[in-house]
Amino acid sequence: MLYTRKGDRGDTSLFGIGKRIAKTDARIEALGAVDELNSLLGVCKTKAPAKIVNLLEQIQHNLFVVQAELGGADKFITEEQVKALERLIDRIENRLPPLRSFVLAGGSELAALLDYARAVARRAERCVVATHQIKPLSPFTLAYLNRLSSALFALARFINLQSSYNEKNPHY
Repeated sequence: MLYTRKGDRGDTSLFGIGKRIAKTDARIEALGAVDELNSLLGVCKTKAPAKIVNLLEQIQHNLFVVQAELGGADKFITEEQVKALERLIDRIENRLPPLRSFVLAGGSELAALLDYARAVARRAERCVVATHQIKPLSPFTLAYLNRLSSALFALARFINLQSSYNEKNPHY
């Protein structure tokens, strides 16, 4: 059954903590933000070539690990997962022209969606950091979310480069 009526009064339960908490709790906010990011990456996959789909699916699996930790499970992002994301960023950056100023979000549809995902990733990171201030989380979880927005930004730039979109750099 998809509904239980247990949350009708504004509370919910998390795996591993054994009691009900308010739906406005920082952990629930963080879970919701990470879930939103995961869903948005699912939308990105509908526009992506197979190689990018595989990459986005791996990120989605890692976000499930983040959610498991937020929910109280003994699942954690590892140092290797952070390093893998750093290697991805490095590989993409090596194929991009140097960044000399801010880049306007947009370009191809997929790049625009990845830019949107980057912004959602930053919000999710802020929510997870707020949770970390209440109940410490793995430092690799925090590092992974920090790198993820950079990876999505680099990926959006790469997609635009592949589609011959000329980045628009506003000059301030």
